[in-house]
Amino acid sequence: MNFDQFKNIRWSTFQRYLTPGAMDDANAFLEKLPQNTSKTLLIVTGVIWSCAAALGLFTTVKMQEFAEKTMESEGQQALLPVVPSIRDVAIQGGEVPALVEEMKEIYKGLQIQGNASSITITANSTGVFGQFREAIGHVQNGGEGWRVSIDKLCVGKECGKYPLGAILKINKVSVENVTTR
Repeated sequence: MNFDQFKNIRWSTFQRYLTPGAMDDANAFLEKLPQNTSKTLLIVTGVIWSCAAALGLFTTVKMQEFAEKTMESEGQQALLPVVPSIRDVAIQGGEVPALVEEMKEIYKGLQIQGNASSITITANSTGVFGQFREAIGHVQNGGEGWRVSIDKLCVGKECGKYPLGAILKINKVSVENVTTR
């Protein structure tokens, strides 16, 4: 409905329903209703109105229960702590190759190789075990936020070609807050 249609409404037709005598007319109509209609029609109307009232009451009760459960659930959610999520993230850039080159200069008795996410340390003899152990510690402390896990560690005759060998996997630790709400 646009404004022009709203202006064309005849308000005088509605005024007769808003007069003081309009309520008396409605009351008189309701009092004469049983005489002017059949009892069956009144019973059907009463049943329909009763069903509508029962449905309204049922809906109101269920809505109150739903509102209470929602408030209870929100209260429980508010009590849950925010637990951070810890993830392993791949190392960026040339941090690992730079560390490998540095370690090759320090630990001359070891063969050290690396790629973006792992370092392999091997030795031809167990006589350099001290350097081997120190090299593993060096990798453990190699970078900020690094998480180093030992993928393979072998010491002794059963290792095959190299009596000392280690493969170290490297990732960075990422801590993220996970919201539960």
